[in-house]
Amino acid sequence: MSNAQSAGIMTWSAEQCGHMRRALEVAEKGRGQVRPNPLVGCVLVKDGEVIAEGWHDHLGGLHAEQMAIHDAEEKGHNTNGAIAYVTLEPCNHFGRTPPCTEALLWAGISEVIVAHGDPNPLVRGNGVAVLVEAGITVSSGLLEQEASEQMREFLHWCENRRPYVTVKVAIDANGSVDDLAEDSGRFTSTECLEKVHELRRDCCAILVGANTVIRDNPTLTVRLVETERQPLRIVIDPNNRIHPDSKILNDEFSTRHLKDDFRGLDSMLDMLGDLEIQRLMVEGGPTTINHFLEQNLVDEFILVQSSVVHTRPVNTDFDLSSFTNMEQTNWGSEVVKVFTR
Repeated sequence: MSNAQSAGIMTWSAEQCGHMRRALEVAEKGRGQVRPNPLVGCVLVKDGEVIAEGWHDHLGGLHAEQMAIHDAEEKGHNTNGAIAYVTLEPCNHFGRTPPCTEALLWAGISEVIVAHGDPNPLVRGNGVAVLVEAGITVSSGLLEQEASEQMREFLHWCENRRPYVTVKVAIDANGSVDDLAEDSGRFTSTECLEKVHELRRDCCAILVGANTVIRDNPTLTVRLVETERQPLRIVIDPNNRIHPDSKILNDEFSTRHLKDDFRGLDSMLDMLGDLEIQRLMVEGGPTTINHFLEQNLVDEFILVQSSVVHTRPVNTDFDLSSFTNMEQTNWGSEVVKVFTR
């Protein structure tokens, strides 16, 4: 008889929700550092008190459960009989680290409460099954939607084996994407630029078309926020037009210069999925962006609007009618609209 319980027959207490919400909070400490692994947090509770916390901090480092157990040991707490709140089903396979199920069993954890099951083919319920077979009480589904939102790129990649595509575009007060005036420059605030760099840090790859490289010669790196890993830069350039001295071809960071004609972007996204690219940020010009929109390949569209008015504007229209949700926020002095499906 299984002692695993599902969300459908569970009534969660305020205390349980609070512990899992804290696990989701500590999971955020690994953002930008663990890809292609997902963000995961763990909180250990014994006799109603939190005795330790852990998160997946960097690729190849301890997983959240392992870090929490180590944290408890360092603090002198006995983990035998503790409850583990984990945002993702514990793994039961050897990868860059040993299985988390073994760590939980070794630590004498008596109960595991899981927010979200792991869709990774290497796991998919096996972690829970192993724990149940060992006599540990396992409950699933606590704050599952919140965990799903936190791990959306990972879940999307596991299901589709291709990246979650985010488009980011900045426009002036009248909808212009560029200013052809000779003295034109960046037209968004420093605070907004920092947010863009945070977004880059959260992505596995950044894609632009050849025109962007020819006009701007960008580096497309994360510079204004701390990161241990730079995203892969991708340039779509089927006619091999970009200059060999372009910055993205000559620094120490990785670039994929795609000279092939993919005859549609589907095959390119499949290729990136095979490379474990889970979130792709498209920062190209309107031509590149519209190619993605026309082929219905954009999962998230971030529209950043400045109060600046371009002298020689480049106006364009983006068809966002297929998106069903829109949230509005501010990045510095800019108004930001985020469209999702």
